Amino acid sequence: MKQNNILVTGGAGYIGSHVVQQLRDKNRNVVILDNLSTGFQQAAQDAELIIGDTGDKKLVSQLLKEHDIGAVMHFAAHTIVPESVSNPLKYYGNNTCSTRNLLECCAEHGVKHFIFSSTAAVYGIPEAGLANEDSALSPINPYGTSKLMSEWMLRDLSAAGDLNHVVLRYFNVAGCDPEGRIGQSTRKATLLTKVACEAALGIRDHVAIFGTDYATPDGTGVRDYIHVVDLANAHLMALDYLEQGGESNTFNCGYGHGYSVREVLDMVGKVNGEPLNIKELPRRAGDPPQLIADANLIRTTLGWQPSYDNLEQIVTSSLNWERKLKQDDFRDK
Repeated sequence: MKQNNILVTGGAGYIGSHVVQQLRDKNRNVVILDNLSTGFQQAAQDAELIIGDTGDKKLVSQLLKEHDIGAVMHFAAHTIVPESVSNPLKYYGNNTCSTRNLLECCAEHGVKHFIFSSTAAVYGIPEAGLANEDSALSPINPYGTSKLMSEWMLRDLSAAGDLNHVVLRYFNVAGCDPEGRIGQSTRKATLLTKVACEAALGIRDHVAIFGTDYATPDGTGVRDYIHVVDLANAHLMALDYLEQGGESNTFNCGYGHGYSVREVLDMVGKVNGEPLNIKELPRRAGDPPQLIADANLIRTTLGWQPSYDNLEQIVTSSLNWERKLKQDDFRDK
């Protein structure tokens, strides 16, 4: 079977770079398209990096043709929920309109396989805090809506033509490459594990808990944290699935259980050897008490089995990466 050359948009960012690394480890031909707004040239490692935007139809068409692209993995997006509320058009412009342009180029150039980076935010606040792929889709912020609109475009394009796709809905992504080659390098990131590790190393003066009165075991929000290496592996398995003739499908990406905010912060303190400076603040609007993935479908359909379903492993890899950044700033290379 012919292997497709792969275009990875946003492949110099946090999740995309981990996927590219696994693709290159399997000797797949990869071209990265990234505008480096939140990605880093160093994260591309040995893959070809084209600096540009997914909304640039001329550039995308040129890349698809010149590199004989048969599969696209689409990570390029804005991802900060509060910013999406204050500046919704930025999110609809980049996450939705640029995806529409990318899909048009894919249709024109006969791309057969498309893997889309989506989010649990499409579920909003699911009943009982557990979401499966058939749960109601009720996003409560423009970020989630922008991703859901892209899912719908992809669904309709696949129904109208020859493009098969997989949508992967991420829950809370955490951790970094255990070998320390790449990691979460975005400045002013909002992901809890990264923020907590920065606080542990004195890069931030504290870490906040938003809400301590939820109906959860310790009163803080509970989330399903998935190690980025396991998530990257899900993308490779999704590509294999499509290349072997699999039909378009949507999968949750999570472990099926959660940790509370306080449990994560306690683990960071334990791994670092001293407790964090924690501030307890009121709840943030729209934060569900609990959000856990029902991830049975990806296990049964793709045979996906996680290797890093362990909070201490997740925190250790994150903390090691933050130490590396502090000593030798990867982001300035």
